[in-house]
Amino acid sequence: MSEKKPGVDSVKLYRIRKLLAELSTKEGRGTELVSLYVPAKKPLHEVSAALREEYGTASNIKSDSTRDHVLDALTRTMQRLKLHGRTPENGLAIFCGALPTNGPGSETIFLYDVLPHKPVQNYLYRCDDHFHIEPLQEMLTEQKVIGILSIDTSEAGIGIVSGNSFEVVEVLSSGVSGKHRAGGQSARRFERLREMELNDFFNRVARHAVKILITDHGVESLIVSGPGPTKQDFLKNNYLDYRLQKSVLGVVDVSYAGSEGVRETLEKSGELLQEFRLTEERRLVQRFLKELNSQSGLVVYSLPDTLKGLEGRNTDLVLVADDLGQVRLTSICKNCKTKKYKTVSRREYMRERQSMKDESCAKCGTTDYDIEDRDMIEYLADLAVEGGTRVEVISGKTEDGNMLKSFGGVGAFLRYRSSA
Repeated sequence: MSEKKPGVDSVKLYRIRKLLAELSTKEGRGTELVSLYVPAKKPLHEVSAALREEYGTASNIKSDSTRDHVLDALTRTMQRLKLHGRTPENGLAIFCGALPTNGPGSETIFLYDVLPHKPVQNYLYRCDDHFHIEPLQEMLTEQKVIGILSIDTSEAGIGIVSGNSFEVVEVLSSGVSGKHRAGGQSARRFERLREMELNDFFNRVARHAVKILITDHGVESLIVSGPGPTKQDFLKNNYLDYRLQKSVLGVVDVSYAGSEGVRETLEKSGELLQEFRLTEERRLVQRFLKELNSQSGLVVYSLPDTLKGLEGRNTDLVLVADDLGQVRLTSICKNCKTKKYKTVSRREYMRERQSMKDESCAKCGTTDYDIEDRDMIEYLADLAVEGGTRVEVISGKTEDGNMLKSFGGVGAFLRYRSSA
């Protein structure tokens, strides 16, 4: 059941996105929050030397609290650099500063350490009232965009593929008449009119393609598809703008044009689109559905059954939607150390957390607890590491992600049939 691992570490990307979403909400009381980006090949001793200079400058800040907070943040940042020892393969980003925990005056120094999935290109140091997360956000944005144009004599569809997103942007109807069955002069006149209509339609498609594919989305490549020879005629007669004509990545035979043709092209262009996360996610979800329909007993779905498989070391691969929205709560009795677990949605989080604190311990009867929480996707990923299981995080915004969510947002391939 195992297969080669894809190039993208989807769990790592999920964790980075989640952290950036958290950091985007953080605000300092003044210019007290440190953001540091270290390029892949920049020696850490040079970075530490630059931070020591910043430390000297910060020592002159007039406000006592701001000065202390900035100096503390710089000290913690330099200490973290020492722990790294050498610059990681892709460089690193560190965010550190005094953040309130319970209103003004409750500031505590927090440090967030990120190992990016792509090389950091430029050195950056900022001390501001917010964290500068823009360089990491740009890394997460899929730069490569591919267009799909599916055409026949009746309609044309134009779609966009980027990263793990796919969209049918526009569908154009031709209005071209069907084939004329009668012969003679009438047929020849009809065919001339039909050719004129088809020429007008092709030119209209070409104009829309320029606006959508070049002006609006700046595609790097284009896949042209459709049933029959129309797509070749469209290309051979140079209706397409020369910039799109020279960017044609491939021509694909499909059963339909228009919207359905664009979708079918996506299905049939796995090799052409193999660099895109969307293609890998679609392949994984379709494989899951195929195995489920075969009733082999080698796949399970829902969070409880997936957890059971992970805890029993019987999972080979876990698929989970990135918007699962579940949190694992653990209450630990301070008196007898008894633990209790509960999985709740993010909407229920505060209410359920308070409910756990109010309950009496089943073992000793006290109501004094420590409550810990874990994002469920991260919990699944950590559990998977213990059992040598791979986890793939699937975008919940795609058609395939929505299909996975119809099965509870999580499923797993088993190594052997469960005895249930």
